[in-house]
Amino acid sequence: MGETPAVAGRRSRIPAESRWLALGTVLVLVLAVVSLFVGVSEVSLPQLLAGENEAWDLFWISRVPRTLAVILAGTAVAVAGLILQLMVRNRFVEPSTVGTVESATLGILVVTVAIPAAPLIMKMGVASIFALGGTALFLAVLGRLPARNTLLVPIVGIMLGGVIGSVTTFFAYKYDLLQTLSNWMIGDFSGVLRGRYELLWIVAVLTLAGYLAADRFTVAGLGADFTTNLGMNHKAIMRLGLVLVSLISAVVVTVVGAVPFLGLIVPNIVSLLFGDNLRRAVPWTALFGAGFVLICDIIGRTIHFPYEVPVGMVMSVLGATIFLALLLKTRKRNAK
Repeated sequence: MGETPAVAGRRSRIPAESRWLALGTVLVLVLAVVSLFVGVSEVSLPQLLAGENEAWDLFWISRVPRTLAVILAGTAVAVAGLILQLMVRNRFVEPSTVGTVESATLGILVVTVAIPAAPLIMKMGVASIFALGGTALFLAVLGRLPARNTLLVPIVGIMLGGVIGSVTTFFAYKYDLLQTLSNWMIGDFSGVLRGRYELLWIVAVLTLAGYLAADRFTVAGLGADFTTNLGMNHKAIMRLGLVLVSLISAVVVTVVGAVPFLGLIVPNIVSLLFGDNLRRAVPWTALFGAGFVLICDIIGRTIHFPYEVPVGMVMSVLGATIFLALLLKTRKRNAK
């Protein structure tokens, strides 16, 4: 028997999509190469080929770790946003708009005040616990809302994040840590060096776990009743998603600071292009996330050269603009 048109269409789409994925990977690699050679201190390919020790030291100690950190953080935060959006069934949420990032920042502040000499791994652990609590609090509040209005959910999340952020700022002011707090609230890769970014490999493992559980998150996004009818434990899947989103957010905030709007705009763009199948969307989300942060980081390093604008500020401007456009588009759609 011959194939149905639908099956034949799917078979023809797979090679085409693989080619586009390969092209996207090449473009991200090109951006990564550009990132390696952008900076105040000159590092050029002729210098490396000539074997200049100073150029090679700068290349391996600063440029390579920074580029890897950008890729890892961009990939993980974008995928975390995608998972969170499926969990709450709302396209206008991400870790920085539901209190997760603010909670992680509060956790880092607590351990900094209590144990000033705490190692980075301890700060990450405490930040993870606080991020879990903040995300769980948002989900609990969300469960008590009378209706799941599309715009009400992110507003509640932003309000919750604002309250947690205000508490964090108050105690940072009280203990004269406002300048330190700004390092966690604004994503900045300028301080990334060899020996200070390796914790970000944890988020690579977490992102892989999200991809392996993609089908479960896709089903869970259809609702508790549907998930239960398929013989899956909806609460267990939600707990897994909660852990992945919280840990990714905590690790990224601890190492490089908050990366705003990335987990919001990238999943929305991918959803518009490829639909809501998480397993299919995760590779594209990872590529778009890494590419977007690379572009913002390069802009931050060149827009006011030789000074550097933190990548978090660049992403806030671009992300807020795109977020507003998405809100207006949804409002027009609902008004029809």
